[in-house]
Amino acid sequence: MSFRYVTAASALFAVFLAGCNGGTPLPDPRLNGRDAEFMALAPKAGVSSQYERYLVDYKTNEPVGSIIVDNRSKFLYYTMPGGKAVRYGVATGQDAMAFTGRAYVGGLQEWPRWIPPKDMLERWPHLQPTADAGGLPGGPDNPLGSRALYLYQNGKDTLYRIHGTNEPDKIGQAVSSGCIRMRDIDAIDLYNRVKIGTKVVVL
Repeated sequence: MSFRYVTAASALFAVFLAGCNGGTPLPDPRLNGRDAEFMALAPKAGVSSQYERYLVDYKTNEPVGSIIVDNRSKFLYYTMPGGKAVRYGVATGQDAMAFTGRAYVGGLQEWPRWIPPKDMLERWPHLQPTADAGGLPGGPDNPLGSRALYLYQNGKDTLYRIHGTNEPDKIGQAVSSGCIRMRDIDAIDLYNRVKIGTKVVVL
């Protein structure tokens, strides 16, 4: 089999996969120096092609520039003009802990510090030393990953986040304590698109 044939077949297969996923694959965002350093050290895991980043057709009554999270399908949509959206694969909260409803982005952080919340400490007391030390500094091993979008309602922090993850193999599953996890590269991409006040709807 010639190299030319293999290359053509590979390109055709990529187009086929994109068609199956109903969208156009999007390039990775540009990384700054710290991003490149930390991303090189962050845990790696492949995800199903359906959970990669695509530009897709998406109809909604929410305004352009909104975030819509579908807990059931494990997709997050960032709405774009012309009936389009950027679709990302996510991991969501376990059924009893999943956040639903309307919120807005009240804070944005790059490589945020992670402090275990009170309910998590009650379930996993072994994390208490981390809380006592003021949390875990941002970095490739931090559970919040590369970026965090802090969800607010009525001026108050809900304590729920949309954030990166140091467990990319969990994308597509209901595994978190309620937050919405993304691949680190996808969290960076979304972070670059949003602003304080961005509407968030979690279905």
